[in-house]
Amino acid sequence: MIRSELIQKIADENPHLTQRHVERIVNTVFEEIIEALSRGERVELRGFGAFSVKEREARTGRNPRTGEAVDVEDKKVPFFKTGKLLRDRLNGKA
Repeated sequence: MIRSELIQKIADENPHLTQRHVERIVNTVFEEIIEALSRGERVELRGFGAFSVKEREARTGRNPRTGEAVDVEDKKVPFFKTGKLLRDRLNGKA
């Protein structure tokens, strides 16, 4: 599912909201998640999962085309851990 499909599904299920309002709501939710992660905070959506930031240390990698050694800088990456409800539904337990 892509963002526009999510917006359409929510709009279809909530006829009292316009497409424009639903789009603003969805965009606001995503923006708030992004902002919290950029501040280094953890975002937990009960039953769904938790987003957090992990730090990857600098390392020496390899260019897959040439095999040449390449220095990779340290960086922060988003990490998602599924919640129990989501895991159970994916595994057919619920």
